[in-house]
Amino acid sequence: MDLRHLGRTGLRVSRLGLGTLTWGREIDERNAAELLKTFWAAGGTLVDTADVYADGEAERMLGRLVGGSVPREDLVIATKAGSVPDPDRRFDTSRGHLLAALDASLARLRTDHVDLWQIHAFDPETPLDETLQAVDVAIATGRARYAGVSNFCGWQLAKAATWQLAAPLGRTRLASTQMEYSLLQRGVEREVLPAALDLGLGLLPSSPLGRGVLTGKYREGARPADSRGASEVLAGFVAPYLDEAAGRIVDAVAIAADGLAVTPAQVALAWVRDRPGVAAPLLGARTARQLEEALSVEALSLPDEIRRALDDVSAPVHHYPDQDWSSL
Repeated sequence: MDLRHLGRTGLRVSRLGLGTLTWGREIDERNAAELLKTFWAAGGTLVDTADVYADGEAERMLGRLVGGSVPREDLVIATKAGSVPDPDRRFDTSRGHLLAALDASLARLRTDHVDLWQIHAFDPETPLDETLQAVDVAIATGRARYAGVSNFCGWQLAKAATWQLAAPLGRTRLASTQMEYSLLQRGVEREVLPAALDLGLGLLPSSPLGRGVLTGKYREGARPADSRGASEVLAGFVAPYLDEAAGRIVDAVAIAADGLAVTPAQVALAWVRDRPGVAAPLLGARTARQLEEALSVEALSLPDEIRRALDDVSAPVHHYPDQDWSSL
């Protein structure tokens, strides 16, 4: 698998990453080991997790597998901190919480450092400079090699990256931002992606297959029994992408796939992988077979006419002030 630099840093990552959101919840350790080995065998390096995934079990599982199933030195391990299971406060990016969370992540992952440490979300109750000072401490102490953010909107991302750049000799430059991005969710193109491109941050798209909808499995009202859309826990996660507008996009992806003799998932994944600013879409496969299909997209480049057609059918409506407003 080809490698890409993560933003304007020296860190290189595989241009597809492996996500672990469902590890320890839907995916047991045997299946996780199979996924990890399949990913590694295809040249994949970037594995993304978080301290709150399955209440820490995703990190524990990954920690038990690394070194046995796959060599630690072959992986770029990314994790996140800042989310808290508190009904009164969803996020806590205070210095104390973040550094304690990082130490707990390292213990679960059975490693002395993570390659990419990400602030999971913006916390309006903590001064941003306090949050970013914790990032600097993590880097300075060797517990993290690079830093990024996740789920920051455009102004939050720009503010964070600019604060870090304001003192280039004493602060850690952010390497990445992780956001949901797919043909069904192009909201990042409004402000986040332009900011990331301008500031030199690599984008790590989560849910690049539109929470599974872009595979075509839900066409014509279908709900496969083993799908997230049929799950009591995750049906609400999929539901926003099952409307009529999404159906038109899924149909266009299916038509393109038929013409290229590939699957809809491969078309959708190739589209987001090759968008400007994207470093590595994160794959959330449930089985090794699904993962192998997704990884085979490495050899696929969409023809310009198909890419433009998909751009058009999925184009988000952006008005003032995002586009030229001289004619308003």
